[in-house]
Amino acid sequence: MAHSTAGMATRQLSLPEELLLMLLNSESGYFHQVPGWDLNCAVIGAVLAELSLASRIDTDMKSMILLDRTQVGDPILDPVLEEIATEPVQRNARYWIERLAPRADSIVDMTLDRLVHMKILEHHEGEFWTLSRSVGQADPTAGNGEGTAVEFVTSRVTKVIFHNEIPTPRDIIIVGLLNTCDVMRFIFHLDDESEKRINVVCQLELIGRSIAEAVAHNLAGPLLRRSALTKKIPTVPLRKVLLNPHARKGNLPALFADLANEYGPVFKLRPPFKKPMIFLAGPETNQWTQKRGRMYLRAKDYFSDFEKIYGANGVLPSLDGADHFRLRRSLSPAYSRGRLEGQLDQLYHHARKFMANWTVGDAFPATSLCRRMVNAQLSPLFVGVDSQDILDDLMTYKERALTTHIMKALPKFMLHTPGMRRRAKAVDTLLARVQSVHTSAQRADAARDLADDLLSLHASDPQFVPESNLRFALSAALIASVYLGDAFSFTVYAMASQPALYARIQSEADALFDGGDPDGEAFTPAAIDVTHRFLMECLRMYPIVPMSMRNVMNTCVVEDYELPVGSQIFIAQTAAHYMSDVFPDPFTFDIDRYLPSRNEHHSPGYAPYGLGTHTCLGSKWLELQLAINVLMVAHYFTIEVAPADFKFRFNPLPSMKPSKKLQFRVSEQRREIRA
Repeated sequence: MAHSTAGMATRQLSLPEELLLMLLNSESGYFHQVPGWDLNCAVIGAVLAELSLASRIDTDMKSMILLDRTQVGDPILDPVLEEIATEPVQRNARYWIERLAPRADSIVDMTLDRLVHMKILEHHEGEFWTLSRSVGQADPTAGNGEGTAVEFVTSRVTKVIFHNEIPTPRDIIIVGLLNTCDVMRFIFHLDDESEKRINVVCQLELIGRSIAEAVAHNLAGPLLRRSALTKKIPTVPLRKVLLNPHARKGNLPALFADLANEYGPVFKLRPPFKKPMIFLAGPETNQWTQKRGRMYLRAKDYFSDFEKIYGANGVLPSLDGADHFRLRRSLSPAYSRGRLEGQLDQLYHHARKFMANWTVGDAFPATSLCRRMVNAQLSPLFVGVDSQDILDDLMTYKERALTTHIMKALPKFMLHTPGMRRRAKAVDTLLARVQSVHTSAQRADAARDLADDLLSLHASDPQFVPESNLRFALSAALIASVYLGDAFSFTVYAMASQPALYARIQSEADALFDGGDPDGEAFTPAAIDVTHRFLMECLRMYPIVPMSMRNVMNTCVVEDYELPVGSQIFIAQTAAHYMSDVFPDPFTFDIDRYLPSRNEHHSPGYAPYGLGTHTCLGSKWLELQLAINVLMVAHYFTIEVAPADFKFRFNPLPSMKPSKKLQFRVSEQRREIRA
């Protein structure tokens, strides 16, 4: 099968590429439900089959023979061929599939990268893939020249199964691998006749049959081996937590890093009167969560009680699988950097309006100042209304709900006190305001916002996005002011406490804003190099959400520890931020970590936005808005930390923020703020 892409020579897709294309479920953004080991075996089977078709190996039911050790010029196939060539004893295909299965993850990654580069697939945040919408995916050998690569492979398999066409060896291998993975029924509508035909095709070619059988034999292996290989999860004594100096300072990532260094990447705590808490911490468990977590973990169990207090069911944070991917894709434009770039004039206006009342000598509580400054921008940009008067009630109610229903640190009646009931009404006030201004006439010439997208989704599919979910979805949009605002407070603290860095950021800010308001394209890597690396280091040292919670839906093994069905998992993804083997001298604020010569963030250990399918949807928006706010503050003011002898501490619950004692004092106004 040939494939043409811009700037690339036409070439035949490999069997691993064809296999992954057939396994991709575009509705869910991932692969059909093939468990990790099964997928690994199938991928290695495809690699061996490709080497066989390239006349490098031959195989039958009993043995696999090296025919030619000459490399084929493929970085996926050649390392496998080299390993086979250096084995002094002749082995069978089953042996090689089992031995090479650990390589499958990297082969899948390389294959997906290649398919994205060829413009056959598109990669989305959160490790999702879909078929490319570009014209580059048309396949010149698909008959009329208009079919896609996937359609061409599907068409070949369809003709073999349903039209009794004579299959090629490549067709037989693909059919055999898909049948072995037990996904044919998800891709095609099968009846008794077609299933019989599949069985016949799978027996037609000796190489394909031997590899399929080798794969099938290996699929049952992990179930039999797992219990013998797993280790007992170590229990951390509570005194280790209580006496840890990082716990006393509220630095949860550093606490989890200490515990992981002493007890390993998987450990548990046994709080009194509560279920055991299992923690995953470190770059290896981050990588597992990113690549494999969706098959074994789900979010809805821990989030369901929280969403119910808003009258909602099936909102974005609690969804898993295809529905989650569908909603995520539908809302991604609203949270995109491009959407914000189109509204920078409003962002500048609201930022200046908020800062206009600052005078030299003023001191403000850091957390509330930064949250309110961010909300002054987000509220009109996301939902088209001003919400400053109800923001405190929205935030207080949400934080109490998180503490009660997610962290379970307070009894449920604490959410139903008279004060909390009064604050809960702010959600309805917000919803009424948003609906009052989001009519067709009033939105005719307005830039599209998140509320427009949510109301449009509700109108087009009220079952998918019911009215009962809008209270949560619209208020959650403003609660983003909490997370982004707290990230902003950390950055202002880091800037104010390091005058040399402050001066470098001011230089970049002045270069950008002295000639007028910059557009989105002005914020290039070169123009905000120092600011960008500074923000990355802030997100490393001061992550807002230090861990995430999931429930195990399928028993799995992580770093040789078995996680049983039903157990609750705490993924401490930011623990690696304070591990010296990932970030040397981790307690030192060092923006040079992100220079090309070091690139310490190019590792699964850097995870400020979470991991896997629930990675922060608005991370690109956040990065730009955070950068602009830091630059504008630096352009107009010099800020000092107050009190002068402030000792930094975290306030870690229910999310990370600076201590309540931190204040920011305006020590200098560098230029007048124009209206």
